Amino acid sequence: MICYLDTSALVKLYVREPGSEMVRKLVDEAAVVATSKVAYPEARAALARGRREGLLREKEYRQVVVALQNDWPRYLAVEVSDSLVWLAGELAEKHHLRGFDSIHLASAITLKTQVKNRVVVACWDLRLWEALRAMELEVVPEIRPSLEGSGPS
Repeated sequence: MICYLDTSALVKLYVREPGSEMVRKLVDEAAVVATSKVAYPEARAALARGRREGLLREKEYRQVVVALQNDWPRYLAVEVSDSLVWLAGELAEKHHLRGFDSIHLASAITLKTQVKNRVVVACWDLRLWEALRAMELEVVPEIRPSLEGSGPS
């Protein structure tokens, strides 16, 4: 199984928040963990916001940034190609998504079409979760995430 993490799920590997255990279990079971190249700057921005808002202390922030940097080479980072951004643009319009969310959706769809393995997408962003389901991708959590985000993601 290939596990695709959008940024809301990726951050859960580094910051304890609702869904973290589910993401860790999924990652442990996966043969490959994939995400989009845009997830790295998005995750760094989310972690920095968590530090600014007092959800992460300075020492914790530095530790999770180092952990993300160390882990990043192990992830299959889907390239943001011209064809992917064109698809993302169409998907953004169709599903009313923000730009990076549409790139995650296009990346997950592209990955699914290129591999024979089962692809499971982890996502806690409500609008993206709904779009993933509409595109008939296998998504966790199975139950619709709440509108309110928790933590820095």
